[in-house]
Amino acid sequence: MKKILSAVIAFAAVAALATAKGKTTTLKVGATPEPHAEILKLIQKDLKAQGIKLKIVEFTDYVTPNKALEDGQIDANYFQHLPYMDSFNAEQGTHLANAGGVHIEPIAVYSRKYKSLSELPAGAKIGVPNDPTNEGRALLLLQSAGLITLKDGAGITATPLDIASNPKGLKFTEVEAASVPRILPDVDAAVINGNYAIPAGLNASKDGLFVEGADSPYVNIVAVRKGHENDEAIRALVKALQSDTVRQWIQKKYPNGDVIAVF
Repeated sequence: MKKILSAVIAFAAVAALATAKGKTTTLKVGATPEPHAEILKLIQKDLKAQGIKLKIVEFTDYVTPNKALEDGQIDANYFQHLPYMDSFNAEQGTHLANAGGVHIEPIAVYSRKYKSLSELPAGAKIGVPNDPTNEGRALLLLQSAGLITLKDGAGITATPLDIASNPKGLKFTEVEAASVPRILPDVDAAVINGNYAIPAGLNASKDGLFVEGADSPYVNIVAVRKGHENDEAIRALVKALQSDTVRQWIQKKYPNGDVIAVF
């Protein structure tokens, strides 16, 4: 009887293991269309082979994907840099964490009217993102370009109120990051985030009047709810995103440095 019972238990254990091995985990990841969703599509087959069904949920703004992640509607998102996530957590009381960095998208100053920053007239209208970290990033870029000087201590959360010197008397039009490319024809120049510049047909190295350096600290990350950084499926996602396949694809797709792998 004991032998029969042992055999039954052993069979049940083997059956359970086989079921577990064949089980598919669905991982919902939010992303902005380009390049984030494109990169995620690149690794779907790899994750499927590991028993992970990657469902990509596309967003066109920066706020909704973080709220969706906090609320548990998605398991991770891939669109933002670390300073933005930290600022969002502080302002919104969310509990998001960094599961791993993937790439940098240098921001740049673009113009439909002028071919160089020196051509910008006095009182020129400059479009900038209106969220705290991206506006600060834009102003720091304009400072690096020599157009303005910020007050001592002004950093990634700088606003136009932190400008100490503005020789050209630049006027700032603050709009949602996703809308900056759309207002480019209506302003003299604009600072545009990479993931919105690319779909708008703008190339930083070719069209940018001034481009952020490749040593930028604004690495785009995979964000998750705090405490889930080491979940098995999340680790597999990050590993796939930090693969040679992704690096080579980025180098081929963006040879001019509009997107730069950091792993």
